[in-house]
Amino acid sequence: MDANPAPTEARLARAARLVAHAAREGADLVVLPELFNSGYAYADENHRRAETLQGPTAAWMRESAARWNVHLAGSLLLLDQDEVYNALLLFAPDGRMWRYDKLYPWGWERGYFRPGRHIAIAETDLGRIGMLICWDTAHRDLWRRYAGRVDLMVISSCPPDVGNPVYHLPGGVEVTYDDMGPLMAGMKASGRLLFGDMINQQARWLGVPAVNTVGSGHIRTRIPNGLAAMLAFLPMAPWLARHLGQAEALEASFDLLPGSKVVGADGAPLSELAQEAGEAFTVAQVTLADERPCPQEPQPPSLISGFVYFCSDVLLPATVLATYRRGLRRAWGERMAPLRPSSRQWAFLLGLGVAAGLLIGWLLGRKKR
Repeated sequence: MDANPAPTEARLARAARLVAHAAREGADLVVLPELFNSGYAYADENHRRAETLQGPTAAWMRESAARWNVHLAGSLLLLDQDEVYNALLLFAPDGRMWRYDKLYPWGWERGYFRPGRHIAIAETDLGRIGMLICWDTAHRDLWRRYAGRVDLMVISSCPPDVGNPVYHLPGGVEVTYDDMGPLMAGMKASGRLLFGDMINQQARWLGVPAVNTVGSGHIRTRIPNGLAAMLAFLPMAPWLARHLGQAEALEASFDLLPGSKVVGADGAPLSELAQEAGEAFTVAQVTLADERPCPQEPQPPSLISGFVYFCSDVLLPATVLATYRRGLRRAWGERMAPLRPSSRQWAFLLGLGVAAGLLIGWLLGRKKR
C-alpha cells in the first residue's frame, strides 16, 4: 500500500480491495504493511489516530478474516491503557487474535509509540507463526528467540529509506548524507541490505519460510523536535550549526524501500513485488516442515553497522521522548505515558547530548570568527 497518510476509512477500503483480490487468488495468509490503516509519517496526528482493540481497524480485520476465510495480519497504533504500541495483529477466520508489539521503534518512531516487551508466537491452524515488525528484523536477538519454536515468520513493514534521505530546510536548502561526511554517507545502503539479504539470511538460518510486506511510494514528513535532531547531527556535520535557527522547520523526504516478498525456508525469495507496481500484492506457496526446524549452524552476522544501530536505537529515539508524552497527553489526557525511571535516564542523556552539540557549535563559531 502507498505509505502516504490518508483517512482510516479510505485506507481500509484500499486494503479491502487487496485482501479480496489475494483471497480470490487462493491466499490462506494475507499480510498488510505496517501502519496500513493510517500511513507513515512523523506527525502530531499519529497520537489522535491510535485505536483500541474495539476500534474500527481491529473490527474490520476480524470481519475481513472471516469473510474471506484467511488469516489476516497488519499493524496499527494501538491505544492500550495509558500507552500506545505499534501492534501487529493476526486474526484467524474464526475470530481468534494474536498480538505482537514492536520491540524496537526506529529512531523518530519513538515519538509516537513505546517499545513492546515480548515476542509473540501465534498457534494457528496454519502452524506456529512468529511475528516481527520492520526494524525489529535488524535485531538478531529477536530471531534467536524464535529459533526452533515456529513454522513460519510474518513480518509487517513500511520502511522509508532512512539511510538515504533528503533533508529540507526553509529557503530551498537540501541536505543529504553525502553532505554530512563519510560516517553518515556509509549508512546509505543499510535499508536495502536489511530488507534484502538480511531477512533472507535469518529466515534460512531459522529454516522456516517468511513473508515480509512494505509500503510503496515517496513520502515527505516533518521531523519531530527538529532542533534536537540537528544537534544530534552536529558532531558528524558541524557546519549545520548555521541552520539551527531553522531546525524546527526541518523536513525529510524518502523513497520507500523494496521488500514485499515471500521467502522459502532456504532463504530464496519465491515471489517479490517491485516498488513500481504501486498498490499491489504478490502470492507464493510455501511448504512447512513436518517437524519444527532448529538452526543447524551459527547465526549469520548482522549486515548493518554498529553506528546505524546507535543512531536508530539510541540517539534519535532520545530526541523524541518528550514528543511522545506531550502528544499523548494532548490527545488522550494527562494520565497518559506516565514517567518511568528509564525515561528520566533518557532525558538526562539527551540533555548531555544537547549540551555537547551546543558547545561544539559555539566552539566552531568562534574558530570561524
